[in-house]
Amino acid sequence: MNSLWDCKFKTNSPTLSLSLFNKTDRFINNEFVKGVEGKTFETINPHNEKPIVAVHEGTEQDVDIAVKVARDALSGEWKTTTPSERGRLLTRLADFLERDIDTLAAIEALDNGKGFTMAKGDVNASAGCLRYYGGWADKIYGQTIDTDANSLTYTRHEPVGVCGQIIPWNFPLLMFAWKIGPALATGNTIVMKTAEQTPLSALYVAKLIKEAGFPPGVVNVISGFGRTAGAAIAAHMDIDKVAFTGSTLVGRQIMKSAADSNLKKVTLELGGKSPNIILPDANLEEAIEWVNLGIFFNHGQCCCAGSRILVHEAIYDEFLELFKKRAEQNKVGDPFHAETFQGPQVSQIQYDRIMSYIEDGKGAGAKVVTGGDRHGSEGYYIQPTIFADVHGDMKIVKEEIFGPVCTVQKVHSEEEAIQVANATNYGKSPRILRFQLFDVQSLTSTLITGLAAAVHTTNINTAIRVSNAVKAGTVWVNNYNTLHYQMPFGGFKESGLGRELGSYALENYTEVKTVRVHLSKA
Repeated sequence: MNSLWDCKFKTNSPTLSLSLFNKTDRFINNEFVKGVEGKTFETINPHNEKPIVAVHEGTEQDVDIAVKVARDALSGEWKTTTPSERGRLLTRLADFLERDIDTLAAIEALDNGKGFTMAKGDVNASAGCLRYYGGWADKIYGQTIDTDANSLTYTRHEPVGVCGQIIPWNFPLLMFAWKIGPALATGNTIVMKTAEQTPLSALYVAKLIKEAGFPPGVVNVISGFGRTAGAAIAAHMDIDKVAFTGSTLVGRQIMKSAADSNLKKVTLELGGKSPNIILPDANLEEAIEWVNLGIFFNHGQCCCAGSRILVHEAIYDEFLELFKKRAEQNKVGDPFHAETFQGPQVSQIQYDRIMSYIEDGKGAGAKVVTGGDRHGSEGYYIQPTIFADVHGDMKIVKEEIFGPVCTVQKVHSEEEAIQVANATNYGKSPRILRFQLFDVQSLTSTLITGLAAAVHTTNINTAIRVSNAVKAGTVWVNNYNTLHYQMPFGGFKESGLGRELGSYALENYTEVKTVRVHLSKA
């Protein structure tokens, strides 16, 4: 199959027309061009394990070309584009995402495996994110500082420059929007590397970027592998900042490359092993719904997934019974079926890793409450899996599985729940394959993370007390996974540096300059 874009895909749902464009090349300087080395790689449909299309592979030479045009754009037309015009362009791009919502959702479902209905939610959230930052574009300003009568002192917030951005495969379109929104609002230019497993939605949005009227070179998109294109971005001497979503191990290497090159700025969102605490006074029926969403949403392939469920002993048995019943109601299957909640895992590698964790849990003596096996006979499908009777030394408790697998652990008090929640030591994980940037030879088993957590209780005092005590960048109370583009998102400890979303993300993309003017006496 040579071209995705002019085809129609027939699934068990009505035919979805993808009358898109006929390019799967690199997007550089507002044009689709083949890679310098002419290499291609196939992206695979995780539903049926068959190739979708061959995409041109970006290498170090392609990164060099993209950086040069991004640098030229930074000092050219984009430099003189007014903040209000930047905002208008972002808002127009958001409009185009909403206009083409069915097309983009179909691409996400096809390439990633997530349910079509959920993919439409990602498109809406991506458009909302871009529109939000479009509103910020003309509101980036500094201060005047009254130091003395003979001086005028003020600050300016200037763009950092050329930004390298490396995104994952679990939310391809949403992560694209999270990255480009604040970067473009503040006047930067971008070299984006997509995940090799899911390059297609970004290529389609690249077409929309040109249609929206962004000047050439402002946004450049490269489909490529971490060990080549990703490593080139991290080490490039003319990239001023790199933003990465992925594993802590690769995040460390990006920081090292930044230090060894030009000391570029770095922001990292690195995942974790998030606790979900259920206290005895929780509304159990509502809590079950949120716990189910917390772990099984997006096939469990979510960096803040509530994979460690900590339940007070007073309600432990009742909780397990209700949670088992709820998990078994989740519809697993074809992403294009309207009722599908959980699609396939993204790749054979991811499927194999998750299944190895399941087998390890069984071998360690954990009780399989439900699931624990393959779903169906074709595609990378895994049953929603709940383990109980676990202890803190088990691999399935300590390590990030990044799939539809969770552990339910009994705690005896609120104090113990907090202590266990904060003891997030986890080791090697399939995230290293999901976001591999370099060839990692060794893995550490003492990563201390703190991306997200939740507490379920009907007592507001308890809710605030536990939320304040848990060391995590986001704590949900009586809900889970309710992210929003107005809310900052990022991790404590080894779960990352900096924040995505909200006004806080803007700080990552500007340099603050102080100007002091001596006023001559009349």
